[in-house]
Amino acid sequence: MTTSERVLTGERADLVQTLDRHRGFLRHTVRGLTDEQAAARTTVSELCLGGLIKHVAITEERWMWFAVGGAEAMQSEPVDWAAAFRMTEGETLAGLLDHYAEVAARTDELIATLDLDASHPLPQAPWFEPGASWSVRRVLLHVLAETSQHAGHADILREAIDGAKTMG
Repeated sequence: MTTSERVLTGERADLVQTLDRHRGFLRHTVRGLTDEQAAARTTVSELCLGGLIKHVAITEERWMWFAVGGAEAMQSEPVDWAAAFRMTEGETLAGLLDHYAEVAARTDELIATLDLDASHPLPQAPWFEPGASWSVRRVLLHVLAETSQHAGHADILREAIDGAKTMG
């Protein structure tokens, strides 16, 4: 049974609906762009719109691996983080959006089924408190914050391309 076939209520429904809303803002921001526009750096930042879509998908996917299997699962595949913020040779905006949709669907399934109170120790990194653990709930809140923050970044980048705004 998929999330679309399952009726979620309460906190789980709120998490899926809020995350989907912010994913929608991000997807809306790239609507109607060419691959060249999506790959363009429009500010002094290294960021491009296609790269933001790619980064948010990779980040969501890896955090959900953490939610299921902890730090070891999250770090099971290497990532070129520099390349994760840009469109590389052969990538298309449509392909990046398709991957993001697949990641989102898997996340929504996990929201419907995982124990939100289950927790795992965080990976060792300078930005995490040593020995800290995060619950699945906290991971989802982090993914939501990341998605929202990058949707805002995307809005600025899009406005620099053609004046279009996600909202307003």
